[in-house]
Amino acid sequence: MRIATPRRYLMCPPAHFRVTYSINPWMDPTKPVDPALAMFQWEDLRDRYRGLGHTVEILDPRAGLPDMVFAANGATVVDGRVLGARFANPERTAEAPAHLEWFRAHGFTDVREPEHVNEAEGDFAVTSAWILAGQGFRSSPLAHDEAQEYFGRPVISLELTDPRYYHLDTALAVLDDARDEIMYFPGAFTPASREVLERLFPDALLATAEDAAVLGLNAVSDGRNVLLPRAATGLHAPLRERGFEPVPVDLSELHKAGGSVKCCTMELRPATP
Repeated sequence: MRIATPRRYLMCPPAHFRVTYSINPWMDPTKPVDPALAMFQWEDLRDRYRGLGHTVEILDPRAGLPDMVFAANGATVVDGRVLGARFANPERTAEAPAHLEWFRAHGFTDVREPEHVNEAEGDFAVTSAWILAGQGFRSSPLAHDEAQEYFGRPVISLELTDPRYYHLDTALAVLDDARDEIMYFPGAFTPASREVLERLFPDALLATAEDAAVLGLNAVSDGRNVLLPRAATGLHAPLRERGFEPVPVDLSELHKAGGSVKCCTMELRPATP
């Protein structure tokens, strides 16, 4: 039996969400966004977390920052320590200090402004043994070294090759952080990085190209419940076979900017006792 563990998340409402520029292949400014529907879908995700017994903290959105809804990109929190983000694209630069202000105002005392470009949990995935770190489109390999030194955990660099999967969290998800279980789409990685993943996670769930293409890997798991995009139906049976419970969520409006469940969700991992 899989056991869900209570989590604490940080989310940011899509009050100003629009697609006004293009910094990944999903974004098309000519396609309109329905703001009311985006808010309804986001609120549904928030309420599902709370219904599962998780705590959801709210980061106030700021005008002029349409991608701030993707809270996972603003910082990485491990053992109560906060490594801020440094965005690769100028359109998102101002999000980083907004996140750090929230942490400093909410009792986090070990907060670091990064020296190198990293887009936080977009490219950092945390398990009990490692921090898996994506590179190739956004985060710098130098940021991987910085994270390792700051968090005191081994960081495993993985190179992404398909621009549709511009962040690690579009190509890989942690299913059980305590047991180091993941799922990923092999086609998003270089052959060498696939070999690394095969060695570290020989029993990983491998997603199909069809499920990856609907952002099915942009998922959040509490160790039992796996919240994932509604269209990723091919993942339901493999997840159930492993004892997980898939929880489909409709975030179709946010998909227009290349984000889904995980992009909207930063995990606030507490200090280890």
